[in-house]
Amino acid sequence: MITLTLLHPLQSVAVQSWAFNDEPSIKIGRATNNQVVLYSAVVSRHHVEIRKSGDEDWEIVNLGSNGTYVDGKRIEQTKAVDGMIVRLASSGPKILIKIESLSDQEQSQSSGEQSRTKRQPKGAKDTLIS
Repeated sequence: MITLTLLHPLQSVAVQSWAFNDEPSIKIGRATNNQVVLYSAVVSRHHVEIRKSGDEDWEIVNLGSNGTYVDGKRIEQTKAVDGMIVRLASSGPKILIKIESLSDQEQSQSSGEQSRTKRQPKGAKDTLIS
């Protein structure tokens, strides 16, 4: 499972989270046909794709014209690592990536935890980022 968490622009506080169990790829952008839709002027319609590259590995691929950044460096393609923070455009939204291995998932399921596919604050509908 992979969980993407939109972080608050000024603090490292979660604003909204999305969890994906069996998706081979997750697209993030402004267009409504993405799995994660972010309404921000600096986010491209199809900004970034996070795709599986093996059983438990994921890679991040930039699709946007304003770039995708990891640790302040612009990337075109890189391996996704658990706990990594990706920034869409140099001053855009930040997304925390949490990757749960298959063995972690089995332990969670055996202890009775249930995974949710989408979590967001009560009353939230879309994510508007200025």
